[in-house]
Amino acid sequence: MIGRPVKKVPPKIKFTMPQQANNPFLSPYNTPFQVPPFDEVEPEHFLPAFEQGMEEQQKNIAAIYSNEAEATFENTIVALERTGDLLTRVSSVFFNLASANTNPEIEALSKEIAPKLSQHSDDIFLNAALFQRVKKVNDLQDKLDLNDAQKRLLEKRYKAFVRSGANLNDSDQARMRDINKQLSVLTVRFAQNLLAETNKFELIIDDESQLSGLPDTLKMNAAQLAKEVGKEGKWKFTLHQPSVMPFLQHADNRPLRETIYKAYISRCNRNDDLDNKGIVAQVTQLRAERASLLGYDCHADYVLEESMAKKITNVHDLLDRLWKAALPVAKSEALQMQELMDKEGGSNKLEAWDWFYYADKVRKEKYNYDAESLKPYFQLENVRAGIFKVVQNLYGLTFTEIRDIPKYHEDVIAYEVREANGDLTGIFYMDFFTRNSKRGGAWMTSYRKQSIKNGERTAPIVSIVCNYAKPTGENPVLLTAEEVETFFHEFGHALHGLLSNVEFETLSGTSVPRDFVELPSQIMEHWAFEPEVLKFYAKHYQTGETIPDEAVEKMKNASKFNQGFATVEYLAAALLDLFYHIAPVGMEIDSQSVEEKVMNGRGLIKQIAPRYRSTYFQHIFAGGYSAGYYSYIWSEVLDSDAFAAFKEAGNIFDPATALSFRKNILEKGGTVEPLTLYKAFRGRTPNEKYLLENRGLAKVG
Repeated sequence: MIGRPVKKVPPKIKFTMPQQANNPFLSPYNTPFQVPPFDEVEPEHFLPAFEQGMEEQQKNIAAIYSNEAEATFENTIVALERTGDLLTRVSSVFFNLASANTNPEIEALSKEIAPKLSQHSDDIFLNAALFQRVKKVNDLQDKLDLNDAQKRLLEKRYKAFVRSGANLNDSDQARMRDINKQLSVLTVRFAQNLLAETNKFELIIDDESQLSGLPDTLKMNAAQLAKEVGKEGKWKFTLHQPSVMPFLQHADNRPLRETIYKAYISRCNRNDDLDNKGIVAQVTQLRAERASLLGYDCHADYVLEESMAKKITNVHDLLDRLWKAALPVAKSEALQMQELMDKEGGSNKLEAWDWFYYADKVRKEKYNYDAESLKPYFQLENVRAGIFKVVQNLYGLTFTEIRDIPKYHEDVIAYEVREANGDLTGIFYMDFFTRNSKRGGAWMTSYRKQSIKNGERTAPIVSIVCNYAKPTGENPVLLTAEEVETFFHEFGHALHGLLSNVEFETLSGTSVPRDFVELPSQIMEHWAFEPEVLKFYAKHYQTGETIPDEAVEKMKNASKFNQGFATVEYLAAALLDLFYHIAPVGMEIDSQSVEEKVMNGRGLIKQIAPRYRSTYFQHIFAGGYSAGYYSYIWSEVLDSDAFAAFKEAGNIFDPATALSFRKNILEKGGTVEPLTLYKAFRGRTPNEKYLLENRGLAKVG
């Protein structure tokens, strides 16, 4: 066990646990490390388990608010924390499968269960008797002998009730329930539409001459995809990231680049049954109305109250400064690409579908850097071993593969994670490859969060999910530099979950504000391409040769090129998110008009679109980042400054700095205000200059 054991407290309330042998969720897991029994789970198990879990939690909550004893921290706040074990268990499996390995049965269940869970949540947070007990404890907090984590839990619990409408009158609470129910269904529909639309598109090429410029690995993957749909001898390209992005970067055929690019940015915007424009309008307005009911001017005010940023003006100030620094750089990049196009002859003007292609050409010409030539040094297994080595050097962790353990898909790999002294840290799943049953992007998630109960540390079960192209034949998986960076990023999130060492699950691991949660992930990216780290893992998959120093130097020199584009396309999406969520009640929402207003008002050049356009902006309309997409750049201020601490120590594996980061950031979860945690690590507030330096942007203002 890690850390100091907490004092055992005898339970004040007896909770019951249903037992049904035919449903794996309704009895304790008889599996290694009590991981979910994926091999036993069938779709028909979910709904009964959800219903049983909701019923069980309501019974346990009734025992809390009907308790005749005076409300205390233990018999109310801790008791509430300990309810819902079954519901949490089934939810963690269901919603992770809905994202990583869905099927028609799960998709249908998602629509059915969403309003039920919404009602269940409202039945808890709008329960007047329960709220009165929580309020009594909160009112007495100054007289209670609580530690920091207990105070934080009490604060979060009380605020959760208030922010859910516990203080509203009956009529407003009824409307709140209706809004929450509608939102629960709409966000599910948004995500399902996006997955279906992404899977629906295919670009079939039957003339090999049209593949000019494409890397051999991409062509082999495309041939395999075509073969899988009965079109052997042809090549299939899709809108999944491992297909569309390298196609845009390398395809010499300009009309085909235009075709796939326009398909990509038009997802769920075709006025058909998968169109998301109506959902965007409804979700935006429902969120605005809910915020108004709760006394906020807009949804962004409601969200930011619980963030590091606190206020919209603080977010806009940061985004404005960065926009002013990045837009001129992006325009300069566009000019360099146009100059190259002009040198090639013809009268073509740079368009959005040309950007990735000519950015790659400029890198080759100006920096003698060919990103594709580095892929042989980035074999997936070697990168993974390199990350393990980095984490062992920093925190002493070891990773041992577990073969005899339930998994939800054959591609998944499981690891036992242990401390240097042998203590169990957690169980770690990795799921790398794209498939039609998996949504796009990359993410970290948990099947069980860390907590401490009766003095015993419950080890977390953590997973990272990526979308790399699956290997074909005997060929290994070779990653791009961007995919390597993504791997390090998600691994940082995983460490936040694995190294958590707090008492309460509510405050565990990644249970922190959105604009702080990206610090542990983004700081890991800094190790990815450090020369010392590249020596660990960047070895040619055929020769075993370590990546040459001159290649590393070229990569470093080229790393700041195209950062104007990368910064502006990200900021454009963050600004779009904020615009939607400062919308007042009653504002007419047309996503096309909103995008034009926001982008034209900022002077965005036509060759750059927001990283996510409205109809496929899953982060904010189905992913929990509403009014919070700015968090990545906010956290980048933190992670750039934090990594500078290692540099200043003269060793990127400096033991004292690593221990401080672990103790003050990774282990603490949400037990302390984020800025307080950061100051404890760094000794001061973060400095924005490191972000600007890393991105090669001149500081403005």
